[in-house]
Amino acid sequence: MSGVRDMTVAAAFAGMRRVAPVVFRAACPDCRGNFELTASALRLAIGGSSRTTFYSFTCPDCDVTVRKPAGERVVELLTGGGVRTLRLAGPS
Repeated sequence: MSGVRDMTVAAAFAGMRRVAPVVFRAACPDCRGNFELTASALRLAIGGSSRTTFYSFTCPDCDVTVRKPAGERVVELLTGGGVRTLRLAGPS
């Protein structure tokens, strides 16, 4: 591991490019608006079944809270894109 300790932070990250933030396309069922949302605008709740797994966001056009079901592929895309996730507890 000779030389590793002498490496600067700038040298360690040299060549890395800044990555554009992930955006998700969404639509509001109330106002029928279509828009893009960043990961911070979405929330993902993972329950014990497909009926209790969903994502939600606030429509930027009409300010209504939208809740939509999230299948396996949607969960994969949202978690991979950095959406905050909440695991819902099942019945005791």
